[in-house]
Amino acid sequence: MELTIFILRLAIYILAFPIYLLNFLGLWSPICKKCFPYFLARFTVTYNEQMASKKRELFGNLQEFAGPSGKLSLLEVGCGTGANFRFYPPGCRVTCIDPNPNFEKFLIKSMAENRHLQFERFVIAAGENMHQVADGSVDVVVCTLVLCSVKNQEQILREVCRVLRRGGAFYFMEHVAAERSTWNSFWQQVLDPFWPLLFDGCSLTRESWKTLERAGFSKLKLQHIQAPLSWELVRPHIYGYAVK
Repeated sequence: MELTIFILRLAIYILAFPIYLLNFLGLWSPICKKCFPYFLARFTVTYNEQMASKKRELFGNLQEFAGPSGKLSLLEVGCGTGANFRFYPPGCRVTCIDPNPNFEKFLIKSMAENRHLQFERFVIAAGENMHQVADGSVDVVVCTLVLCSVKNQEQILREVCRVLRRGGAFYFMEHVAAERSTWNSFWQQVLDPFWPLLFDGCSLTRESWKTLERAGFSKLKLQHIQAPLSWELVRPHIYGYAVK
């Protein structure tokens, strides 16, 4: 099996050599950063259609974590195009963080379509370093389809714990590695070295649930599912929330 994976990876390296060369020269990443938001804008429409029931289930109790004022302060890390906005409760105060500034015009459009929310600001920063957000200043942090692409999962979860108030919650929905010894796992391993180049750092083989289990939350509610998605490779999902 390992030899077959190696041979198939080698074939992909050869076929995709121009992209690897551009990446080595530092030219591919700027292209990807500009083009990826356009892809994600189209992808999230389909993703939301297929995952709408799961998202409504996931975010159904967000309001329970509102502060004493009754208003929910929410920070979305890796906000992308704002695909989650329509699932947030009315009056929710939303701050968005993403390292890619090219998402801003897509966020403006999503904000205009979701007037039930109160938008605070868009911060250009990586989730591993959210120093612009004060300690214990938000009720809820949301992160969907982000842990697959961050450079350091442990660090981003430390930052999540830092900005959450005591008793606040971290909501997540992520595609993850498939069960080992399955064909899905086999193809994830074959394509994983090339996949991040096409999808802005995304990895197919991360076992993100293990990082969440080690993060030190007081409560963790996590479910594994096979998402009803067209792309077999990203069907293995986890979703749920954790309480600080």
